[in-house]
Amino acid sequence: MIARRIKLGKGAPRWLAALANDQGIAAVEFALLMPVFGLIFAGIADFGGVLLTRFRLDAAVSAGANYAMVNAASVSSASGATLGTSISTVVANNAGSTWADDAIVVNNGPTQNMTGGTSTSGGTASNADSCYCPTISPSFAWGAAVTCGSACGGGGIAGKFVTITATRTYAPMFSGYGLVSNNTISVTTAVQTQ
Repeated sequence: MIARRIKLGKGAPRWLAALANDQGIAAVEFALLMPVFGLIFAGIADFGGVLLTRFRLDAAVSAGANYAMVNAASVSSASGATLGTSISTVVANNAGSTWADDAIVVNNGPTQNMTGGTSTSGGTASNADSCYCPTISPSFAWGAAVTCGSACGGGGIAGKFVTITATRTYAPMFSGYGLVSNNTISVTTAVQTQ
């Protein structure tokens, strides 16, 4: 920027003459405020990235939960493993098979894990025929098998459940904003299918 000196006539107010001769003030103010605005914009972009990742994980888990509800009759020892594989595929296809990892547990029985696009199965298939009164707080726990339809001690009715967890590694620039823990964003849901 080339500074020019502006000449004003004798009748010009003193403040106008001072303003005309101090054209560098705007450049100094810009230089002082630009790092502040840069940090604000970087923080907004960082927070937006965290939220976008969380929303995509929520959408993937929701799609898997919907699939589990529609196929509730498959929560059994005979077809639980197939259901777990199908739910894992639905969750993975929602965001791309290597975008996020997922873990599916069909009624404390068959499990399906997708890590980096590689799928592994496990669990005890016979457990899927039982009913449970799981606890939610402080974390999800299956508990012992109980009679289907009986009242649970903490409220609710004993039934069959599917848990779905999706995780994605994410390293924010500034902080976790309460959504990122150990550079990982995780979303978990438990769906009562019966």
